[in-house]
Amino acid sequence: MHPLDYPDRHFVRAAEGWLELGDSAEAARELRLVSREGAGHPDVLELHWRLHALKGQWDDALSVAEEVTSAAPDRASGWIHRSYCLHELKRTREAWDLLLDKVRVFPKESIIPYNLACYACQMGELTAAKDWLRKAAKLRSRDEIRSMALGDPDLDAISDFVKTL
Repeated sequence: MHPLDYPDRHFVRAAEGWLELGDSAEAARELRLVSREGAGHPDVLELHWRLHALKGQWDDALSVAEEVTSAAPDRASGWIHRSYCLHELKRTREAWDLLLDKVRVFPKESIIPYNLACYACQMGELTAAKDWLRKAAKLRSRDEIRSMALGDPDLDAISDFVKTL
């Protein structure tokens, strides 16, 4: 995918900055300034996804995630976002099925096995959840994965395992 041209690149950076500062309204204002040509760029779409996710607008976030998967199928984030939205929409089995297909495509992405662990846990498949969490810990620092998992309500059912990870 080609990089964004100026001034769109500037608007995206400004929107990212506003999001880091916790001001989603200003981030949205910056994104409205992006040109029609730049609006479909994956970097712009990712920010729109974040805005919808922050507001809990999961149907809209899902639509944007699907746009990201079309615009940039080689980016793991679109696939991850899509499954996350499905999970939030209580379509966890579908989230699991669709993300499971991406493990081989993005073998170094620790968030994929981590999210699969969350989905497995929520579906009552605790052994699978533990296996996926171990895989995530092999791709990323065990301490980071443990820290994330201890604060994740999706993994509450295996919290004793998480503490020993």
